[in-house]
Amino acid sequence: MGPLTRALLFWAALSAARAVVYFREQFMDGVKWQDRWMNSQYKSDYGKFRLTAGKFYGDAVRDKGLQTSENSKFYAISSRFKPFSNKGRSLVIQYTVKHEQKIDCGGGYIKIFSSNLDQKNMSGNSQYYIMFGPDICGSETKKVHVILNYKSKPHPMKKRIRCKVDGFTHLYTLILRPDQTYEVKIDNEIIESGNLEDDWNFLPPRKINDPTAKKPKDWDDVPQIDDPNDVKPEDWDEPEYILDTSAEKPGDWDNATNGEWQPPMIKNPLYRGEWKPRKIDNPNYKGVWPCPQIENPDYSPDFNIYSYENISIIGLDLWQVRAGTIFDNFLITDDEQYAEDFGDDTWGETKDPEEKMNIKQTEEEKKRERAKEEKRFRARFNRKVEKQKESGKAKLNRITVKKEEL
Repeated sequence: MGPLTRALLFWAALSAARAVVYFREQFMDGVKWQDRWMNSQYKSDYGKFRLTAGKFYGDAVRDKGLQTSENSKFYAISSRFKPFSNKGRSLVIQYTVKHEQKIDCGGGYIKIFSSNLDQKNMSGNSQYYIMFGPDICGSETKKVHVILNYKSKPHPMKKRIRCKVDGFTHLYTLILRPDQTYEVKIDNEIIESGNLEDDWNFLPPRKINDPTAKKPKDWDDVPQIDDPNDVKPEDWDEPEYILDTSAEKPGDWDNATNGEWQPPMIKNPLYRGEWKPRKIDNPNYKGVWPCPQIENPDYSPDFNIYSYENISIIGLDLWQVRAGTIFDNFLITDDEQYAEDFGDDTWGETKDPEEKMNIKQTEEEKKRERAKEEKRFRARFNRKVEKQKESGKAKLNRITVKKEEL
């Protein structure tokens, strides 16, 4: 082992030693996970979770996770850990999710709660600190939620992040830092990043339009004007409705009772509406007037948007039309490098074998389908041959009878 390798191993061990792991769940101890996770009793018909690696996987043991098992159901389950505050340190939330059923509509996100949550009554109405992860419904909704609670109100992220939809396991990571910056990673790659204050509507804007400022009278902000050289055609004016000259007075029409008969009005096919001159670019257009900005008197900075007190529960509170999603490798820590290494050691180690197994299963399924189709084809062919034989025998018998009669 060279000096460089020893140095890298040393720093990796030092990083792991410094990391604080608040919660980690890999479901490696069989049914004991049921002692750590609590099903909500808020509804009597919640869907049930089961422990499985799914139909295809990279490792039969390491890839086991909680899978939704019933279609068109709400799910609510949570796990409690020792309360902590992330004030003054980073908060890293990470987990893997696999929609092996090629989900059509349903959530794959997690929620982080305070220690005050009543787990037995957890529901969609329960107030949470953070909601993070993929949500898919139809062709329109394929996004990653990043909803942060601020002053008891949920605030969705203004940016839109597209989630993975290929049916394989993917690693989702959210990082909140004390400097009010954040990162969203998918498969250990940064997908989005920025500043909490900029990308959420937590606070009033720093600056606003000056209410005392007035647009100059000679400021022209109309991009197009009527063409003064355009002239209305002479044959333009036509009434919108005309008398129906093809209509005939009913034979039983009584003028004394109904009044004098008049033909009905119909839409005039020559009517073209009100004439308007064509538009041309305004030569005096100056663009949108930039109103001067002033400091917003209602703005007050808050340097603790990122922090939460008594973080103590992680939960799955979601709805799925088609079940089959697997949640695994949950991690909450204060160390970004530890989380990245953990992702590489879990998802990173099994993602390629998982895809290979899926490809192999797909090829085998295609072979079975081809074999079934060939079998059905041979059966249809044999039936057709038998019918032709029977038809030939009947025809031969008819010929024999005719000869005898002759």
